[in-house]
Amino acid sequence: MGINVDLTVVWAFIIAFAVFMYVVMDGFDLGIGILFPSFKVGEERDQAMNSIAPVWDGNETWLVLGGGGLFAAFPLAYGVVLTATYPLIIAMLLGLVFRGVAFEFRWRDPRHRALWDIAFSLGSFIAAFAQGVTLGAILQGVQVENQAYAGGWLDWLTPFSLLTGAGVVIGYALLGAAWLIWKVEGSAEAHARRLALWAGAGTLVAMAAVSAATPFLQFEYWKRWFDMPGVLATAQVPLLTGIVAFLFFRKLRGGATAAPFLLALALFALGFAGLGISLFPYIVPDSITIWDAAAPERSQIFMLVGTAIIMPVILAYTGWAYWVFRGKVGTHGYH
Repeated sequence: MGINVDLTVVWAFIIAFAVFMYVVMDGFDLGIGILFPSFKVGEERDQAMNSIAPVWDGNETWLVLGGGGLFAAFPLAYGVVLTATYPLIIAMLLGLVFRGVAFEFRWRDPRHRALWDIAFSLGSFIAAFAQGVTLGAILQGVQVENQAYAGGWLDWLTPFSLLTGAGVVIGYALLGAAWLIWKVEGSAEAHARRLALWAGAGTLVAMAAVSAATPFLQFEYWKRWFDMPGVLATAQVPLLTGIVAFLFFRKLRGGATAAPFLLALALFALGFAGLGISLFPYIVPDSITIWDAAAPERSQIFMLVGTAIIMPVILAYTGWAYWVFRGKVGTHGYH
């Protein structure tokens, strides 16, 4: 008996995995940039930079995989979503460029290090905020007619999208602070621990606010979350979020180093699961399903072969990089 595999669903999970990996791995990079001005000039800032020096550019791989995969596997959704959010995508890319350039030039051009530090922090904030607003714009829905975007240039700009933008910035700050607890030492670690306490509380408030608002955006969201018997499963997400949050603050106050970061990742995973509950099977809410947007089956098969080869390679070298540069960075760093 043959096994019938829905390649469209497989590709949806591949894209979701790539996006999640980007969010959590580049999220703590951007979070460090967001928090950067609060660290003292000198050893504290240098330690923060050195903690991500070996891995920050490799983390961008997942953005390329997620964006490229969306274009190849779901070209219709790619066209609609990018057309609806062009200003945000441009802002995000410019922010990432500023962040990357500033990261290198602050070491090579010490005379203007203060300016490069501002560029690093500002670029990180813009990229994170643009990603969050893009998420809100997609969740609230975009106007589609004849399988094309039919809305305006600024339809994405709403109170809800600004809320999700702020939520992502705070969430990334949490990831950044938790990462620094794990990787730096001395006064920088103590400061990161204080920041993680506030960012953790802020992240939970943001998650609660977005979660409370989302079911009222579209009736379909409400049904997916609250209709019986599905609510018996969906209710586990906020329950698990509460448990993880309790453990996070307990470990944070208990002086743990690695646990706060791992638990912050778990919070993001639960938030991502909630996003999946709200959206699936739509890729453009209430307009285009994953099957509507999917590329032809032959194209999916061809790309799946390549992905089956390249994704294990990416996971392997990413894991190896993190293993080689494990432990505290100290003040000497890598530059």
